[in-house]
Order: sequence, then structure tokens, then C-alpha cells
Amino acid sequence: MRFTFVTIVSFFCVLEAYSQLNFSTTSTTNIPLLNKMDSVVASGKYERITSILIAKDGDVLFEKYYNKNDVNSKHNTRSATKTMATLLTGIALDKGHITSENDKIFEYLQHKLPVKNPDKRKEEITIEDLLTMSSIVECNDWNQFSRGNEERMYIIEDWAQFYLDLPVYSYPWGPKPEKQPYGRAFSYCSAGAALVAEVLQNAVKNDLTEFAKTNLFEPLAIKDYTLHYTPHKILNTAGGSEYRSRDLLKLIQLCTNKGQWNGKQLISSSWIEKASTPKATIRRDTEYGYLFWLKSFGKDKKYKSFYMSGNGGNKALACPELNMSVVITTTNYGNSEGHWYTDDILNSFIIPVVEELKE
Repeated sequence: MRFTFVTIVSFFCVLEAYSQLNFSTTSTTNIPLLNKMDSVVASGKYERITSILIAKDGDVLFEKYYNKNDVNSKHNTRSATKTMATLLTGIALDKGHITSENDKIFEYLQHKLPVKNPDKRKEEITIEDLLTMSSIVECNDWNQFSRGNEERMYIIEDWAQFYLDLPVYSYPWGPKPEKQPYGRAFSYCSAGAALVAEVLQNAVKNDLTEFAKTNLFEPLAIKDYTLHYTPHKILNTAGGSEYRSRDLLKLIQLCTNKGQWNGKQLISSSWIEKASTPKATIRRDTEYGYLFWLKSFGKDKKYKSFYMSGNGGNKALACPELNMSVVITTTNYGNSEGHWYTDDILNSFIIPVVEELKE
């Protein structure tokens, strides 16, 4: 009798952990277009794909691993984990550790003063400026000559000071911020994303990793991961931490659920909405929220989505209109085709399948 009771309790503990994601439906899914996708990916047409997971209405329709990976493999999705800074900022706001995303970063970084290249405008940089990659300092990972290029940061011990010491950008190419659609000039900057962690750690007055474990990982039953850190032992929110695909799916499903998990509001829905709303324009078909990329996907009809994105085409994507969450992991690091591969998988296979289920 005791064995039966323990078994039942264990069953409900497992059910609770996955109640927002039903993995039992994966083995019963037999959709021709998904089977075709599986064959095409397995053939190697899309290079180095390591996993694809698709959830619709919380039911996992598809879960497959490729290139010697399995359910327990941890994936370095590179900059996709920048978005962890956004999730942790939302929780810190909810708990009153920071007043607003409009707080000036130097409210939490007084210990970093004075800085090089002093300028009154640098004193006005906000948390939102970091989350939208649109502060006024000269930092651009897409420009090898940029003073703030991430490759120059990695060889410096104090990443926060590296960012804060950067000079003000002159905007020699393209419209200045005030001429841009959202009043911001986007410039991809890993140093700024990394700085969010130092701001948060000082705001919560505790180790940010412990804060993440207590308020995010434990409620989502995320247990097996490898976190990366700065040389100063602060959680690296520039990217690189490694998670299992199922746990990445939990993180993006949390966003699809507007911050709710198992009946509890882990992050306020207003923050998820704000984070996934356009704040800056990257290119004609792509915008940016709070460390979320915003783009529409689909074959005949396009559906607005927001997603975590990393080198090589890594994606953890939420599509609220279809109530869909998707994770695609790859090791196509440095491959210019990587993002095209995962975009094409979404456009040609995943969206058309989930679109039909919607009807």
C-alpha cells in the first residue's frame, strides 16, 4: 500500500512539473508534413540541426534530436540566452528590486564610477537602453572596428567597466535615434546585455544565479544546466549558458503563457507583453523588443512571433496567435546560412502544420 501511495505521489509530482507542457502527446503525433520535415532534417539538408520541439496549446506535437543528440543533451544556443536577462529583469521588477526599466543604470553601478570618456549623456543610460540594444555608447558586434565589439570585451576582466568606459557613438551611418521609428537606433551589443546581469545583481543584493534558481529554474523544474559566468563570476547574460531542449521549451512556453506556469504568475503578463512589443527596428522585416527578436513567419499567411535567437540559427520562439512554442537548436556557429535554415523550417513546415490545427 505504501508503494502505491509513493508511486501516485511521484506521478503527480511529474505531472505538476510538466502540466504546462504535455510530452505524452509526442509519441501519438503522426502528421505527414512533420514526418517530411523529420526526413529532410535527418538527411542533412539543414546542416547541424541538433533538436526540434514544437508545442501547440501546451501539447508537444514533435520532439526529435539529431546528430547524436538526445533528450538529455545540453545545447549552447549562444546569444539565445541573452533573453534570460529580460526574464530576470521582469521578476526583479515584480519583486520591487528595481522601480522601472527606466531606472538609470548608474543607480546600481555607483561602484563603477568614475568612467572613461565621461559624458553627461552616459549618466542617462537606462536599463531599457540595455535591453533594447540602443544606448548611446559605441558598441556594435556587427562591426569589427567597433570599440565595443564583443571580441574586445572577452579579453578584459571587468566586462561592466569595459562597457561603461566606451565613448559616445556619433551615428555616422543611418538616421540618428530621434529619426528612427521608435526613437531608438539599434546596435547589436553583447557587452550591454552582459551589463544587465551586473545591474540586476546589485539591485537584488544577492547572487543573480541564486535569484534565477529560486524564482525561475525551480518553479519550472529546470535542474540540469550549465551556466556561464563573466571573469568576475557574475552570470553571463551575453549568452552561452547551456540548457536541455525541453527546458528551453519551458522558458519560451512561459512567455507564450504570458508569464504563468502551473497557475502561478512567475513574471507579470504586462512585462512579457512589453518585452515582446517593438522598441527598435533592425531591418525591414525584423524588429526588437527587450532582448527578443520580433518577426513574422509562415508560408501563405504570416504570424507575428517573438523569439530568443543565437548564432547559427538557434531559436526559442513564441507565436501567441497560434498558441505555439518552438525550439530549434543547432551548432551552425558562424554559418551565414544558419538563420535561413531555421527560418525555412518554420516557414515551410512548422507554421503550415500548426496553422491547420488552429482551424
